[in-house]
Order: sequence, then C-alpha cells, then structure tokens
Amino acid sequence: MKGTLPNQNQRNLFRPILKDIINPNHELIILSKRIDWQYFEDSFSPLYSHTGQPGIPIRTMVGLLLLKRIYNLGDETVMVQWVQNPYYQYFCGEAEFQWEPPCDPSDMVHFRKRIGEEGAEKILEVSIHTRKDEIRSTNDVLIDTTAQEKNKSNRCTTK
Repeated sequence: MKGTLPNQNQRNLFRPILKDIINPNHELIILSKRIDWQYFEDSFSPLYSHTGQPGIPIRTMVGLLLLKRIYNLGDETVMVQWVQNPYYQYFCGEAEFQWEPPCDPSDMVHFRKRIGEEGAEKILEVSIHTRKDEIRSTNDVLIDTTAQEKNKSNRCTTK
C-alpha cells in the first residue's frame, strides 16, 4: 500500500516546522520546487498494492535516491545525513523536523527493485533535465576536468 506524507500546512505544537527554520534560497529547496513530484507519484503508484501496511511515501523514497546520487552517499550514510539535515527532510517532503530516519536503509534496495531499471531511468532523466534547466538559467559553463595527464616517464629521447 502506498504511503502518504503529512499535511505541510498543519502545525504540531511540539515539533519544529521545517519552513520556519530553513533558508528558502538553499539549493535543495529551490531544486525541490523545480522537480515534478506528481510525475513520480503517477509513474510509481501502480506498483503498490491497495491492501496491507502503508509503505514509505514515494516522494520520500525518490528524494532519498536523488540525495544519494547528488551527494554520492551510500544507503546508510544518506539515512544518517537525513536525520541531521533539515534541508534533506524538506527535500523529501517532510513538514516537521524528524528525529528518526524515514525507513531502514534496506527499504531503499526494495524500492529500487520495485521500480526497476525503467523507474531508475525516470529518476535519472528528471535529475538531468533539472540540472540542464539550472545551467541554462545561470549562463554557467560545465567543464569536464577528469582528463588524465600523460605519462612523462615513457617518452623516447634521442641524442
């Protein structure tokens, strides 16, 4: 069964509201507004059953996979970072600051298996298109600096 996120407009007296403590100009906040989260809901909802215990919300799982890719983290590491970082939590759709991880790291493996290669390609495609739009709007130039220097010890010398 598909899980749902809490209402972001309803306040809880005992938990800090993320909108009140984050910088609205942070890169993850801007990126979260550019991503069409409903696209993922529509794409992945048919993969869930209508019975049983509700799963982790789709936005949370897609957000975790994107954060993992953006910051080059492992499943366990992204969970630790998620608990410590209100920007990660907001990016994944949380309304209030959470003190526990949203799921077990093994749930990310199960989600990747559920969405398959096609779903992973959809997430990759959205992250690439979002990055292209960001580059176009800032007039920045991307330079690939992964070229390796030539091996200078194998040069032939003639006298």
